[in-house]
Amino acid sequence: MNTLALEELRAFRQHVYPLFGCRRDALFELLDALLTAPSIETPAHLSLAPSCQRGWGSLYDALNAGTMDLTQLERLIASYPLSSESTWYALDASVWPRCDAETSPARGYYAHPYRHSHGQPIVAGWNYSWLVQLPARCSSWTAPLRVRRLIPGENINAVAAEQIRSWLRQAPPTAPVAAVPIFTFDAGYDSVQLSLALADEPVGLLVRLRAGRCFYADPTAQPPTGRPRRHGAKFVCADPATWPEPTEQWSCDDARYGHVCLRAWSRLHPVPQLHATRGTRGPRPLVRGTLIRLEVDHLPRPTKAAEPLWFWWSGPRPPDLAELWQAYVARFAIEHTFRFFKQTLNWTTPKLRAPQAADRWTWLLLLAYVQLRLARDQVADVRLPWQPPLPLERRTPARVRRGFSQLLAQLGSPVNMPKPCGRSSGRPKSKRSPPAPRFPAVKLTP
Repeated sequence: MNTLALEELRAFRQHVYPLFGCRRDALFELLDALLTAPSIETPAHLSLAPSCQRGWGSLYDALNAGTMDLTQLERLIASYPLSSESTWYALDASVWPRCDAETSPARGYYAHPYRHSHGQPIVAGWNYSWLVQLPARCSSWTAPLRVRRLIPGENINAVAAEQIRSWLRQAPPTAPVAAVPIFTFDAGYDSVQLSLALADEPVGLLVRLRAGRCFYADPTAQPPTGRPRRHGAKFVCADPATWPEPTEQWSCDDARYGHVCLRAWSRLHPVPQLHATRGTRGPRPLVRGTLIRLEVDHLPRPTKAAEPLWFWWSGPRPPDLAELWQAYVARFAIEHTFRFFKQTLNWTTPKLRAPQAADRWTWLLLLAYVQLRLARDQVADVRLPWQPPLPLERRTPARVRRGFSQLLAQLGSPVNMPKPCGRSSGRPKSKRSPPAPRFPAVKLTP
């Protein structure tokens, strides 16, 4: 067993405990129960874990009335990045469905991939924006750095930009010659808004685009009289006849994707529809960037035919095509993280009423995930009878969690012993609680 890695994990736990405020002992016991309980059905079932000394009522009280210093917690987890020192990051949003929770405030309507409401892929719930560091190679391990619940009607692009700026201020210092960090986004984000919001930051933005987008080059000539032209030749992604010669091209042969070909066209700009000057007579902002087309022969699992992808690149340096396509392929590791949070840790299973309680539950899961990553090389491979053994570099978070209970006894716990407070007198006779107030889900668009 690596003594230095064990001390690093113990130090992380010692730093987390004082960052909990009210109900800190119950919150920390809930955190340990997340790491050691055989199954996570509800927070009440976590009180049955051997590491939990408090009852189920204390755990729910910790979620509802506990406090956390989120600023210091963000700074703490930023100091524990991936050991590979990858400069690739991903931002994505994941929904916590709460369709029938009429007494839960701050719910909005969001798109959901597989849950439908009245025949539409839309659910009412809470939407969380995640900033995650990606591994340099295919892996089920990532490093979540930021998580924040979106207020209904809040601009997801502005929230993503705020999360990136917050992380840049708290990120560990790096060498001046370090590569520019690359942040990848899916097609649900707006490339223009992100480029404008992060224009003064030393970051690269790689945003996937819809296949039907249109872009424009700068005009090559101006009319002698009249209004100056702002747009030149039109570039239609769905019409190859409008494509000029690419400014850069790169290709290679990959074992998983076959022949990979990338083409790039620089100095193009879209016509934004949502911008700060909308509704005024002011000109629309022109954001110039590089348009990239990615083509592969086949997917690693040929479940469907491979389709070309379009990307928008904006950054302080020209795009390195050999790196960009690998950075976006690494983005799929965030799906493994979401699946582990939802299927193993049951992130969206508790029926919590207050959104603040859901935030505390989310942060407890994030802190548990960091501990699992730090304990990756310290626990034995506890596998089910039908599972094959895995080498150390391929060990998954679920398997590390099965063996974490054997490590917890060596780590110790800073939690104080519970103090019995006697039996509650209960609700006074002839007094009934009023019905809980109802909060309709907020529609994002009229």
